[in-house]
Amino acid sequence: MFFGTNFRRQIFQFVIVGFSTLLVLQLFRMQIVENKSFVDKANRNSIKKIVQQAPRGIFYDRNFNILVSNRPSFILDITPDKYDTKNTGIIEEVIGVDSGYIAKVLRKKRFYSRFLPRKIKSNLSFQSITWLDEQSRFLPGVSYVIDLQRDYSFGINGSHFFGYIKEISPKFYKKNKPMYSIDDNIGVKGLEKTYEKYLRGVKGYDYIIVDSKRKTIGKYLNGKADRKPIKGDDLVLSIDKQTQIVARNELKNRKGAIVALDPTTGEIIAFVSSPQYDLSLFSNILSNEKWKQLVNNPNKPLFNRATMSIYPPGSTIKMIAAIAALEEGTINKNWTIFCKGGYQLGNRFFGCDHYHGKTNLTKAIEASCNTYFYQLMLKLGLEKWHKYAGLFGLGNKTGIDIPEENSGLLPDKNYLDKRYGKNKWSRGLLLNLVIGQGEVGVTPLQLAHYTALLANNGVTKKPHFVKGYVDKFTQRFVPFSYDDEKINISEKTLKTVKNAMFLVVNGKEGTARNISNSQYKIAGKTGTSQNPFGKNHAVFIAYAPADNPKIAVAVVVENVGYGSTYAAPIARKVIDAYLRVKPSFMNTTKSIMLQTKKEAKTNADKL
Repeated sequence: MFFGTNFRRQIFQFVIVGFSTLLVLQLFRMQIVENKSFVDKANRNSIKKIVQQAPRGIFYDRNFNILVSNRPSFILDITPDKYDTKNTGIIEEVIGVDSGYIAKVLRKKRFYSRFLPRKIKSNLSFQSITWLDEQSRFLPGVSYVIDLQRDYSFGINGSHFFGYIKEISPKFYKKNKPMYSIDDNIGVKGLEKTYEKYLRGVKGYDYIIVDSKRKTIGKYLNGKADRKPIKGDDLVLSIDKQTQIVARNELKNRKGAIVALDPTTGEIIAFVSSPQYDLSLFSNILSNEKWKQLVNNPNKPLFNRATMSIYPPGSTIKMIAAIAALEEGTINKNWTIFCKGGYQLGNRFFGCDHYHGKTNLTKAIEASCNTYFYQLMLKLGLEKWHKYAGLFGLGNKTGIDIPEENSGLLPDKNYLDKRYGKNKWSRGLLLNLVIGQGEVGVTPLQLAHYTALLANNGVTKKPHFVKGYVDKFTQRFVPFSYDDEKINISEKTLKTVKNAMFLVVNGKEGTARNISNSQYKIAGKTGTSQNPFGKNHAVFIAYAPADNPKIAVAVVVENVGYGSTYAAPIARKVIDAYLRVKPSFMNTTKSIMLQTKKEAKTNADKL
């Protein structure tokens, strides 16, 4: 027979029976024992995971007015592994972009896995979404999701402190894969960057079952596997919306900066760098062309003048030399000189704006007499002046809670030796420094911080924007704490200097008496920052009310002229706004006209 002997037949029958037994057991395992597992696998093959973006925490002002929020936006996604490039032309036409746009975006994001979707365009129209739905079966690898974008429609532009969010880079993605996904947004400037860990929430996920034509059949496991997104923490800023709007409007169409803060707490009340830029540009996927336009704009709107621009402070820092001289015993408050319109040092004459005659310390600050401070600086010396300027924060970063800050420039002997050669610099340089000219440079933020220390008798806190946050789980406000900053200056010295600052606005010879008023009293100091490239910069610092300061402010307006003429009236309006005082003084334009006429007459008399 074919099978040969009975022994061979038995062996063959044993193999057949064994194989059949194994097959039956395998079918039993698959259909009975592991039936649920295979059902789950089959379902997963038709399950679509939809990411639900977590709403980013919003910004409130100090009175819980919304400053920045979120709004929904439809986003076009393309997954390269499934995408048919033949559809590119029609898709670009439907979503309203130039030819080649999709290829450019995909090329930019080529470093990611081909199996991961790429964000192509945000803010899709309803018509585009309808078309994508209708044509979805013919568009493999193409989908849309609902994302959240920043909403800046609340009447306030704080571009230089809000900052903005941007898609993460491939490098950042590789380092932070567990926390971030491809095309996630992250804070890259301002408060968005500093407080990223508070603002970002936790993503959610929906799981749906789809058929072979990508149509939704229903919820997977009746939605039991879904996870709701968790919103980020809301930040409560110290910004006062009303004051911020006034400050912004006062610098409209001008270059410069305004910083106002609470001298007791260090809280930023208003913060403007002008010109600003439109933050809504960063709500969308910003094109290279638009980015280049911002970067190459000659007015430099991206540059934060309030924390990064260095200006000669002019006469606003004369109080530093006065405090140093009083504290060191170099002079007493009655020390007097006679001003004849300037001071002769060697073969060079250093001018003063007026003939002040007999002048003591108080009058020297009130009337801003350069001659007095020239002679005071020669008695005081560079080392002591530098020491006290440093105590007030000049030459150092304040540590404000946004990343962009310049430390300014506070020259000492080492600096001058390095620049001019050891001991080769003249004493004339000191005369420039004491009146806030020459090598000394400060930021508007540093000026405001210095003013706060004067206002609050040598005690304040680090300047900051954020009072605290609203916890995402408890919905309770959690305040941040900030350490005190103290400088050791005697009460007697501070009283003398602050009295002189009071007279700057309220005295008969005060250089800012044009902003005095009967509703509350301001103490301040004018300054004119010399600019070798054009008209001088106007500078003014102030605090109010003088007897119980609630606000300290620094104003710098570029290329306009005198601080008393242009910067002081702006400071007055900012203070009015914060103290909720109805302005009763002449409007800014009229004030400038009268002051300009007065200065012209004074200059003519001097000739």
